[in-house]
This record gives sequence, structure tokens and C-alpha cells, in this order.
Amino acid sequence: MLVSWNWLKQYVALDMDREELENRLAMSGLNHEGTETVFDDLAIDLEVTSNRPDCLGHIGVAREIAVLYDLSLSLPDPDPTAAGPSADSGFSVTIDAPELCPRYTARIIRGVKIGESPQWMQDQLRTVFAPVNKDWKPVNNVVDITNYVLMECGQPLHAFDLAKLQGNQIIVREAAEDEAFEAIDHHTYTLAPGMCVIADANRPVAIAGIMGGADSEVGDDTVDILIESAAFSSMATRTTSRALNLHSPSSYRFERALDPEGIEWAANRACELILEHCGGTLDEGFINDGATTWQPEPVVMRLSQIERVLGISIDAEQVKRILLALGNTETTSDENSITVTPPTWRRDLTREADLLEEIARIHGYEKIPEDVGVPMAASFKSDWDRVASKLRTTMTSIGFDESLTASVVPAAWTQTYSPWSSAAPLRTMSPMLKGADALRTSLVPSLLEVRRINQSLANPNVELFETAKVYLPQDEGLPQEQWTLGITSGQGFHHLKGVIETMLHSLKIEEVLTVEPTQQDLLHADYSASLSLNGEHFGFLGEVNAGGLKTFSLRNPASVAEIRMDLLVQHATLIPQHSQLSNFPAITRDINVVLAESVRWDALEASVRSAVDAGLLEDVTYQETYRDPQRDGDDVKRVLFTVKLRRGDQTMTSEEADSVRGQIVAAIESQLDGNLLG
Repeated sequence: MLVSWNWLKQYVALDMDREELENRLAMSGLNHEGTETVFDDLAIDLEVTSNRPDCLGHIGVAREIAVLYDLSLSLPDPDPTAAGPSADSGFSVTIDAPELCPRYTARIIRGVKIGESPQWMQDQLRTVFAPVNKDWKPVNNVVDITNYVLMECGQPLHAFDLAKLQGNQIIVREAAEDEAFEAIDHHTYTLAPGMCVIADANRPVAIAGIMGGADSEVGDDTVDILIESAAFSSMATRTTSRALNLHSPSSYRFERALDPEGIEWAANRACELILEHCGGTLDEGFINDGATTWQPEPVVMRLSQIERVLGISIDAEQVKRILLALGNTETTSDENSITVTPPTWRRDLTREADLLEEIARIHGYEKIPEDVGVPMAASFKSDWDRVASKLRTTMTSIGFDESLTASVVPAAWTQTYSPWSSAAPLRTMSPMLKGADALRTSLVPSLLEVRRINQSLANPNVELFETAKVYLPQDEGLPQEQWTLGITSGQGFHHLKGVIETMLHSLKIEEVLTVEPTQQDLLHADYSASLSLNGEHFGFLGEVNAGGLKTFSLRNPASVAEIRMDLLVQHATLIPQHSQLSNFPAITRDINVVLAESVRWDALEASVRSAVDAGLLEDVTYQETYRDPQRDGDDVKRVLFTVKLRRGDQTMTSEEADSVRGQIVAAIESQLDGNLLG
């Protein structure tokens, strides 16, 4: 934000040293970027944060200076004289898209004389525009006045040639699909639904909050003008500006929440200056539609919090002076607190902490000693953070690298693999990256793209994981955000299943992991599974099929998994548990059973564990599978596994181990129709 030294002097006495003022502004939140001489004036470049749109005009900066130096502020009080007929007698304003434009006002001045603006106005505008646009030059008195009011108070305006508005009406509406619009920069833009336009009876005449149209701009032959002053949706303005790659001083301000009471003030100020420097007759009143309903809420400031948070004591009268000088209105006060209602231009003041920040920056951060004793309480990690940290440690320790990918992806990826939802993803009008315009519904496509990039850089064995949100579309409203863990590996299905089991073991999750066959378009028909944890759907696991490898241009095999983080947090044991190590040796027994081909390992393991007292069975380990159709028959397999047994009170005997082995075999025979080999 460039401000003119001479311009500021119209509102507040600048008797202080300029460098001192620049430093004081920087310490109070308006960081000084530099100062440049422009003819006999100074252009001071101040960095204005996004929560302070009130400082995007000279009056806002002057208000800050007045508070910092306890100076009086002299502001214009516009009251233009209206001598014409009622403004709405022959012209109408209608808002058809209140969600894009909550309020629109217009004033009409007839019989203006277009010419040059006053030299003092040109000089001040040159100071704030020329340093960033070397080709800047004044346009005419009407346009220069609208720009002057913009830079004075921060409220954008626009002037239309009234004779060029068809149908004697303004309609604020949503743009039609592929609607063409020629702006005053003489470029034609293709509009889309969701964009707000100002239209007359037949065509758009401005892109709301961004730029006017070439067909209705004020020129040398203009006689009657309409002054627009309105409130536009900050989100819609930002989205449209980015989609069209069209930015302006107006859009920069409308992308932030402006003062709703500044709408009429700015219109009156422009009309007053136009009547003074352009002549003409002002029609009576505003042509108005819509309303801004936002009102600031009272905020309680407890005096005891000042010393507790800032670490220094500030006199209550000084606190009150600062708050009132900032434009707050005192509601109630007592010896313990002050309740104030913030001004409409300070939407950022909503909490006690906001008032504390205001007191600190105006009183002076430099007055807070570096070694001040501010009481602090130790923070603690949430369960989610602790689980995520443990996951990262586990995954990196077994050879995986953490990936970080964008949440917005090409829409085709969501069609290629979307296991959590079959609904269409939420789309954005302004892609972060070219072609990426859909909120992802799975991490898998993003991780496969990272794998492709690594393979193209001669790094084919990359193992990756990522914890991030996916966005699952809902029938109504915003999508559901779901934290998931995505994994991709160059190893096979069983290796990745082992990785998941290792991860569960590291989180001390004892619940049963169930693996059920499933069909996914991206995954191999024989190596695709749905995972359940303690009976609740947990995620997906599988090897990428040939079509999937081709889709993502992968030269080497890949497997993928995606699981829900919320279930990990729910079932994880985060408090360390101690168990006494046994002083007695373990005994192992190898068991080789003949089973039907359809029996999966998880069913076999569950049968083994159900047959043995948990205090005796320490571990069950799969060894290998062997098939011999000639000796065992078709659809039959031999599975070799090892059980590890141990007693905690004494050494287990060989006879006891054989007895447990017999119980296991009996359970397999009765539950799975299996037989011991031999």
C-alpha cells in the first residue's frame, strides 16, 4: 500500500520525524517497505496484512498515526447538495444474486463536464500510482475522482456513462456460461457461472468488484453519470479475479472484508468532489437494493489479563484511551473490565485476545522487557499428533519416505481410483496447478504420480507414504474431510500387508485386522482387499494392475494401500504399558496342515489363537504354502506355520507343548476342515 506524505497531512499533523514515524508504524503492524520521492512528495510503501483492510486507504493510515501519537484527526464529512429529481424515479437497481452482492447503491449526477482533474489531485494520485506503474497518467476528472476516493477511504467505486446503460436499470446477477465481456483494458474475457456481473437490461457492463466495461466507460462525450458503490462477496471476487487472471486495486480491496458503512460515505464523497470539479446536478437520494446485516459484537476486556498475557502493567485509563482512540465505543466499565463495541471498519476485533494485541502494539512492543516473567503452561500433543508422530517413526524406520502432495488433482484421477466415494468430486474454478481442478477423494493417485516422477529420475525403488485429508462429496453442503494414510510400495501385496501389521503393532493395536477380497478398477483382481479393524471398515490394499500401471506410466510393479487415520487414533494404546518379561524359555512347534485353497491365513491364525490360552501362546508365524495336486488333489494347499509357546510361572515341558499343539490341530479340523500332514 503506497501512501502520499502530502495526502496524509490533510487528515493529521505530521510534525514528527519521518523516519521515526515509519519505524513506529512498522512496530505497530504496518511494516515499512521503503520510501520513494515523487516530485515534491514522498511515496511511503507500507505492508498491510490481510486482516487490516481499513488501512488500504489514507484515512485508515492517518487514523493509525493519530492513535500512535495521540493526535487529533480531521476527516471530511461529505454532504453533497442534491437539486435534481428523485434518483429512483426513472432508474432501478435489482440484485438477483444476493450471495454475491449483499448490497448495491447508485447515485446519478446529470450535466457533468468532462475535463482534467485538479492538479493537486493528479499530483497525489501520481504519488501512489506512478511508482508501480511508470506509464500511469490521469484519465479525466470523473474517473480520477473515483480513484481518489478509493485511495482515500479504501472503498472502490465505479462511474458509468448513464446514457450507455440500456433499459434504465442495473441488474446484479450471476454470469451466464461462456458469456463474453470486454473490459476497459480492451481485453475480452469469457465468464462463467459463479462470477458476479453488473448488467443493464441486455448485457454485462462490469465484472463486479474488479473492472468496468468498455461499452459503458466515461468518455469525453459523457454528460450524465451513475456512481456505483457496493458490497461484493470477498470469496467470489477472489475466485473470479484468479480465474480470469484479472486484478485491480478494486479487486484487491473487495477480496477483503470492507467497512459496510463506508459504502454511502464513499458515494457521497465522490459526488461532492464531482459537483465541485465537474459541475452538474445530483439527483435526490440513493438507488438502493439489498442490505449488509453484519454488526460488530461487544467484546469484554479484563484488565487482569493485560499483565498476565503481556507481562507488564498498563494503567486502566491508558488502556481505555487506546481502545477508544481506535474507534471502539465503550459499552460498560467497572474496576475489573472494560466492554467495548468495535467500529465497523475493524472486523478483526472479535475476541479479548484481539484487544490485548491492540493495546500491546499501540502502547509499544518495545516497552515489554525481553526477560519479563510471563507465566506459561506446558502444552501437550493431541492423540492425533501422537499417532501421526509414531506412524512417521515406524514408516521411516522400515524404509519409507514421507511424501507431500497437493489436495487439488486432475479430475481424471478421481475417476481412476476413488474407493471411499463414487460421487463426483468438488471442482474449483481457479486451479492451483494447470489441469488440477478437483479436490482429491483418495491419496493413491497422487502417490502413484510421485512414484512415476521418481522412476523417470532413475529412482525406481522408492517407497512412499503420506498422511493427509481426502474430500468425500456429500449430497448437500461441503465435502466430508477424512484423514487417511496412503502407502505405495514396489513390493507385493503380502509385503504391504506386513507393513500395515507392523504399523498396528507399533501403535499397540490388538484388535483383529480382517482382510476380505474386493474389486477395484485400479487393482489386480487376485490381489485386491478391503480391510476391517475390529469389524469396522478400515481401508483398502492391493497391487496395481496392468491397466493402472499404464494409466500412471509406471514401468515397474507397484502396490498401494489407504487406511483411515481416525480408527488408528481410536484404537491406539498411547500410554506405555509394562509387562514383566518371562524368566522361562519358549518352546516352538512347526505345524503343517492341509487346507482347502479358499481358507485364508487370517482365518487360520484366528483358529489357532482361539484354541490356546492367550497366556501360553506368544506368537503365530506364517512360514510357507506348498501345493501338490497329484498327492493332495485340486484346490488344496499345505500351509506351514510356527507357534511360539511360553509359560510365565515355570518352564513349559515338551508334553505340555505337544498337548497345546494337539488343541490347535483339533481346532483346525473342526473349524476349517483341515488335517495335519502326515
